[in-house]
Amino acid sequence: MRKKIIAGNWKMNKGPDAAREFAVEMTPKVDGGAADVVFCVPYVSLLAALDAAKGTFVAIGAQNMHFEDAGAYTGEVSPGMLKELGVKYVIIGHSERRAYFGETDDIVNKKAKAALVHGLMPILCVGESLEQRNLGITIEHVRIQVKIAFDGISAVDAEKIVIAYEPIWAIGTGVTATAQQAEEACAAVRQVVAELYGQPIADKIRIQYGGSVTADNAAELFAQPNIDGGLVGGASIKADFDRIVNYQ
Repeated sequence: MRKKIIAGNWKMNKGPDAAREFAVEMTPKVDGGAADVVFCVPYVSLLAALDAAKGTFVAIGAQNMHFEDAGAYTGEVSPGMLKELGVKYVIIGHSERRAYFGETDDIVNKKAKAALVHGLMPILCVGESLEQRNLGITIEHVRIQVKIAFDGISAVDAEKIVIAYEPIWAIGTGVTATAQQAEEACAAVRQVVAELYGQPIADKIRIQYGGSVTADNAAELFAQPNIDGGLVGGASIKADFDRIVNYQ
């Protein structure tokens, strides 16, 4: 049985002091439970979060990275730098990165490969826009995103990737996909993985749902057979985030 993984994407919130304070407060409430827990924090707050989570089972993740090891990429952070800090996970291809910073499926693939080379575990995001859903091409769009993202990645490495299905129309809007909609898309993602690597690997890979997850809807979403936890945005920096983690 796949262990749930619940990752909080703090986005551009909480500098080092606030990050340390929140992590110190929240970590005891979510540590060592039924789910793996990850705090994905801004670059400047990584050290503070790592220090606050030291000695616990809570992992720290970054929200982005460049695919090159080093070079003339002003303002960017390499996978090796994150690994040296002690970061374990990194979000790859979040819809906000795609929409605001022009990240393509090809770039997402390069970042996923680079993360794996450096021993980081990608949380790889896919999902459709409202227009794509209304056109009835959600499954086709997500299938293409998964295929390109995993291109050239070995079966051994594929197992290390967490996939986050995040419908763009549900991110930060307060509108959540129904449990049925989320399950349908996550099942389609798993089917693509099965086509690429075989059913045994597809059965191992963890697939999250992301998009206005709250303490009130987490239990219903996470009860679906193909949803293995959540990539949680705004609710991950609220005082009741532990209710999402301890959704049982």
